[in-house]
Amino acid sequence: MQRAEPEKVLVIACGMLAREILAVKERLGLDHITLTCLPAELHYRPDRIPDAMDAAIKTARAQGYAAIFAGYADCGTGGMLDRVLERHGVERMDGPHCFAFYQGEARFAAVEEADMTAFYMTDFLCRQFDAFFMKPLGLDRHPELAQDFFGNYEKVVYLAQTDDPSLEKVARDAAEMLGLAYEKRMTGYGDLEPALARLSTRS
Repeated sequence: MQRAEPEKVLVIACGMLAREILAVKERLGLDHITLTCLPAELHYRPDRIPDAMDAAIKTARAQGYAAIFAGYADCGTGGMLDRVLERHGVERMDGPHCFAFYQGEARFAAVEEADMTAFYMTDFLCRQFDAFFMKPLGLDRHPELAQDFFGNYEKVVYLAQTDDPSLEKVARDAAEMLGLAYEKRMTGYGDLEPALARLSTRS
C-alpha cells in the first residue's frame, strides 16, 4: 500500500528563525513545508506581532493554504498572539520565547530563575549583533553607553545552534565589551526540530 504524502504546511515564522527552520527542513527532508517569515525586527516590537500574524494568515488562506503553523512562541505578546492563532485554528511553538524552546522547555524551566540576569544570544543575534544592537543603540559611536543599556545584566549566555567559532567570537567579544561573564550552551535547534518533524505526520 502506497504511503500517503504529508499534507502541505506553511510555516509563518519570525525572521530570526529562518536559517534554522530551513536547516531543519533540509536535514529531515521536510519537503512538504513551505516557509515565509515576518520581519525579524518584530522581535523588539512584540505588540505588532499579533496583527502581522493575523494579516499573514489571511493572505495564506487566500492563497489556498489549509495547514499553517506559527514559527513563534508567545514572544512577549502577553497571550495576544494566541488569541489570533486560536481564531484561525493555527498552532505555534510551545513556550514563552525562542530562548526557551532552543534550550528545551524542561531545561529552560530548570535554569529560568538563575538566568533572570542573563543576556541571551543566538546564532542569529551573533550574526546580526551590529545591526540589532551596536548601531541602533549607538554603541558603535558611544561604547560608554553600554552600562546604561546592559547594566542590569550579569552574564551573556550564548545559545549556540551550530558550532561556529566565528559566531562564538562575537558572543565572547560582546560579553567582554559589556563587562559581563560569559557562558556558552550548545543547544542545537532544541524543540524546534521535533516541532517541525511532527508536521510531517499530518496527512
